[in-house]
Amino acid sequence: MTIDPSAAPVRERGVRSRAGNAMQRTRAAVLDGAVRAVEKHGARRATMADIAMLAGIAKGTLYNHFRTKEAVYAATVDANVKALIEDCTAVAAEDLAEALALAAERLGNHPALRRIGADEPAVMAALVTVTDDVAWSRARAGVAAVLTSAGRTARPELVDLVLRWLVSFVATPGHGIEAQAAAIAAALPDA
Repeated sequence: MTIDPSAAPVRERGVRSRAGNAMQRTRAAVLDGAVRAVEKHGARRATMADIAMLAGIAKGTLYNHFRTKEAVYAATVDANVKALIEDCTAVAAEDLAEALALAAERLGNHPALRRIGADEPAVMAALVTVTDDVAWSRARAGVAAVLTSAGRTARPELVDLVLRWLVSFVATPGHGIEAQAAAIAAALPDA
């Protein structure tokens, strides 16, 4: 069994602890601190000390949760993708075009992504390259869940079409998002 170094601590089912709740709050603060550090300094220039300071925790506490800046970034991306999927899945049950527009707007206006796009084109190029790694697998599964929630077919080629359209907003925030989202939603077949 492979353990993801950026994964949240796992607690035995049925066991409640204040320490576990505190760990989750600290983890959430770290992930927020990472976004703010990238927004403030850029992905390459942000340090673990910057992340800890902006999270409001000691650097040693940060290292208790994550060993590297890359692990913090991976967990941050994962958490943000997961939250976006949850929000869009709920909206898609009522209106797929609105869910797609929500995703595109959030990606296009995310402060850390805007900073990376402005200052670090090589990092941005890596972010928008659709691959088969864990983050992209979660994104694909999320798009499939959104399409399914809307009663649409989630064939792999359609999921990739929607995912690539959404990724375009990471690199370049767009105009006419609602009209584009409506056109894509109308073109997707029912399940």
